[in-house]
Amino acid sequence: MTTTPTGTVPDFPMPRDSGCPFAPPPALREAHTRRPISKVRIWDGSTPWLVTRFEDQRALLADQRCSVDLRRPGFPYMNPAFRESGSRNVQPSFLNLDDPEHARIRRMLSGAFTIKRVEALRPSVQRMTDDFVDAMLAGPNPADLVRALALPLPSLVICELLGVPYEDHAFFQHQSEVGLRHDVSPEASTAARKALLDYVADQLDQKLAAPGDDLLSELAARVRDGDLTHPQAATMGLLLLGAGHETSANMIALSVAALLEHPDQLAIVRDTDDPKVLASAVDELLRYLTIIHIGNRRIALEDIEVGGTTIRAGEGVVLPSATANWQDDVFPEPDRLDVTRDARRHQAFGFGIHQCLGQPLARLELQVVYSTLFRRVPTLRLATDLQKLPFKEDGLVYGVYELPVTW
Repeated sequence: MTTTPTGTVPDFPMPRDSGCPFAPPPALREAHTRRPISKVRIWDGSTPWLVTRFEDQRALLADQRCSVDLRRPGFPYMNPAFRESGSRNVQPSFLNLDDPEHARIRRMLSGAFTIKRVEALRPSVQRMTDDFVDAMLAGPNPADLVRALALPLPSLVICELLGVPYEDHAFFQHQSEVGLRHDVSPEASTAARKALLDYVADQLDQKLAAPGDDLLSELAARVRDGDLTHPQAATMGLLLLGAGHETSANMIALSVAALLEHPDQLAIVRDTDDPKVLASAVDELLRYLTIIHIGNRRIALEDIEVGGTTIRAGEGVVLPSATANWQDDVFPEPDRLDVTRDARRHQAFGFGIHQCLGQPLARLELQVVYSTLFRRVPTLRLATDLQKLPFKEDGLVYGVYELPVTW
């Protein structure tokens, strides 16, 4: 791997400005303006390429010479636990597989996340949302919106979709949170992943013995038919369980905080009955916040020319979606939250063959929350100053640990 002398390469990820918690880190925006393809130093001392420009990111994310396989030497791991998994050759999720194996496994899941199938869940998601809002309004005031709505809603949705008991949510929420933190030891992160994997494997065994009408039973059927091994199916279930609640929970809480800080934009969301307006608001908030803030990670399999720079075979690449989503020639006035903007080209869900499979479900959950929460609780407001919120800069997913609200 190409390296640069110590002291001349900035560290990544970069800290945010506490006065502008929704914006990408100032140093990252400066790098994007000054030199959109440059080297950064990550936690293990390696110096992958940082590629910040919208068009360059899309070119690389669509280029299958850029591998997602974290078992390859030189991969720019997100934290020590990911390096441990790669070095031990642990069964990777399909997110860290290249085609054709990635495509084969993705096809097995894609039917569960079609727009038509997800849309059929809307009445259930609406009922769940109303129930959680009812419970919040009947409970203490102020309330923590993370615990009252943002975390339990997507947890319950993914439990019902997978066929996993919601009664176990405290266990898998805790283990997922540990596994996604930067500041935990590799041993603690590995132990959390193992606990979750063992849990999902046990649930899979139960579906093999007594299948139901759920996604985990579909994976069990694939095991019986020989399309998947048991470890592959368990790893897929683990990914769906973790990603299915953690990302949506952070997005719900952070976007509610952003809207409460922008009352003119909140009013547009609260007062509309037009699903197109809600869909536009969801895309704009996904663009504006970009909660996957540690960048998509790749490793070059061959020499690749992009933006006038040659990335050599074996070099790592980090692609932070936030800079692409705040690029002013793609999204004019990117630092302005405008829920009427056409932000559909955002890269909050990635781009190319590895873009988020569950994005229809995430969009649905956000639409239902926005259309319900602010209509039912029109006086909702923060119960503390924005700068006092505990933001998740120590995790792989950006958000808030707590969101105290009152009404």
